[in-house]
Amino acid sequence: MFKRILIANRGEIACRIIKSARRMGIETVAVYSEADRDALHVEMADHAVFIGPPAAAESYLVIDKIVEACRSTGAEAVHPGYGFLSEREAFPRALQKAGIVFIGPNPGAIAAMGDKIESKKAAAAAKVSTVPGHLGVIEDDKHAVKIADQIGYPVMIKASAGGGGKGMRIAHSKAEVAEGFSLAKAEAKSSFGDDRVFIEKFIVDPRHIEIQVLGDKHGNVIYLGERECSIQRRNQKVIEEAPSPLLDETTRRKMGEQAVALAKAVNYDSAGTVEFVAGQDKSFYFLEMNTRLQVEHPVTELVTGIDLVEQMIRVAAGEKLKIAQKDVTLTGWAVESRVYAEDPFRNFLPSVGRLVKYRPPAERETGGVTVRNDTGVQEGGEIPIYYDPMIAKLVTHAPSRAAAIEAQSVALDSFYVDGIRHNIPFLSALMNHPRWREGKLSTSFIAEEFPRGFSARTPDGEIERKLAAVAAAIDHVLGERKRQISGQMIGRPVRRESRRAVWLDREEIALEILREADDLVIRFVEADGATSQPHRVASSWKPGEPVWHGAIDGVDAAMQVRPVLNGFRLAHQGFEVSIQVFTETEASAARLMPVTAATDTGKKLLCPMPGLVVSIAVSEGQEVKAGETLAVIEAMKMQNVLRAEQDGTVKKIYATAGATLAVDALILEFA
Repeated sequence: MFKRILIANRGEIACRIIKSARRMGIETVAVYSEADRDALHVEMADHAVFIGPPAAAESYLVIDKIVEACRSTGAEAVHPGYGFLSEREAFPRALQKAGIVFIGPNPGAIAAMGDKIESKKAAAAAKVSTVPGHLGVIEDDKHAVKIADQIGYPVMIKASAGGGGKGMRIAHSKAEVAEGFSLAKAEAKSSFGDDRVFIEKFIVDPRHIEIQVLGDKHGNVIYLGERECSIQRRNQKVIEEAPSPLLDETTRRKMGEQAVALAKAVNYDSAGTVEFVAGQDKSFYFLEMNTRLQVEHPVTELVTGIDLVEQMIRVAAGEKLKIAQKDVTLTGWAVESRVYAEDPFRNFLPSVGRLVKYRPPAERETGGVTVRNDTGVQEGGEIPIYYDPMIAKLVTHAPSRAAAIEAQSVALDSFYVDGIRHNIPFLSALMNHPRWREGKLSTSFIAEEFPRGFSARTPDGEIERKLAAVAAAIDHVLGERKRQISGQMIGRPVRRESRRAVWLDREEIALEILREADDLVIRFVEADGATSQPHRVASSWKPGEPVWHGAIDGVDAAMQVRPVLNGFRLAHQGFEVSIQVFTETEASAARLMPVTAATDTGKKLLCPMPGLVVSIAVSEGQEVKAGETLAVIEAMKMQNVLRAEQDGTVKKIYATAGATLAVDALILEFA
């Protein structure tokens, strides 16, 4: 077995690999760019080597620097993680030449399967059913349009060397093909150093299901069940689960056996994933093979009990698989949410900055429920502009799908992040969506259920009363603390007026609250003045804690608590609400306060996130129509097109191509 390995990656996956290596008694070497000098993976590793500037093309993607880092530290093997160099055939060949072991598949398998175009050709030659498409060289946007016309719309434009949704576009028309082709090539070049793309038919209402395979260097290959990854946005996975609610045992076996056959055909000898597009009728087609560890591997680990990183290391060291196909069993259900540094309320634009507070839910294994958080950041750390915006993968495992989802929902509500915007409100809303809970999934789920994007929602009904109850409970505890400090509660507690007016974004709810032993009892005041049945709120929350944990009528709940002027803000199940709790006298005065109007910025185009100005598509004095491109901004390896929301005339342009802008920086102004 290896004594020391190097991880040619960063962030959460580097930390994840270090954890397995540490359990195996293997020393680790981290590499880092200038932007990652204080990163968590650098702190966790036994050794660390600086490899260059922040841009990945000058650091993490430079093979010679990785090889030299191995030589200088005595690392015997390299784990590439995912992304970066993980699917570059040249990387394991360079390591092999230097006498260093690659913890991954052999270069031949990467050449056959790692390239999306070559993998489809290999699958077709093996008579594996594939999605109709064009796998040859696409000369330009006109050629792309011609191909799309022949295949039939909609089509998918995908980077050959791609992954993670980068360099991928769905096009429904000639115009979208022309634009998508250019954007996909640019993103592919920026992310992977390879601008080749291919086009295939986009299957309507499909599900994305993938099979985890594991092979060794002695000809053994097994499959470890499936993962469903149908909840996607911009072709990037958001939530994954194992197993799939679609498959039965017969279909699972067919997909698994086909995946194994394909892996054996290319002499696959590591962990890899064969991806399929599946119809609602359980039909399936080969999509591609990822010759690396997948982002979503934890859900497979939790339902099988198999550490995939450990298996990759053992296989690379020449060991035979000790697991036979008959030994693989799927136990319970696992759900994973990808936590990104992006603002769901601003069309999911990237968010960068310092993590002023970072308090993920505690990892635990209790009562048959596991909560796991794979992360690569820590409180006080910086989220840089140069890399993928993922900051954590929150995973829960339980005996059933419903229990795993419920555990995930509570864990998301317990995940407290300040300093940057993040997608936890969106993930929490998804986790509580009825269609998701029913398992009625497709890759168009988010587009169908959130056609206008994700926006702030006004709670009503049961959720509104739940928020009001917790707000009143928090206010009551704060009041008790104040009276303790002032000495009013020495001896027997003073009985306070029980009536309260709770304002949720200025909507008023009347209730009564009293303490009974360790619990608080709340009755809502109805329109006719009568009070509701009592609701019992139990919690050990103390002032200053960022997350309220407790039970409402015996049902566990968690809410994030942030202080705001004259109150606090609660976040729960995708709702974020500013709340104030008043006595009746205070409420009478508050009702007289004027409402401040928001500033009108309708005639200005502001930069929606920190980023690089790739291009300005208009000039001063130009008339533009709604939907026309105004500018392209690049952040976290994604190019974002900013379009005109309405017709107008460009009055003045303030930004230039190549400039780096902060969030809300003025790009241009309309007349």
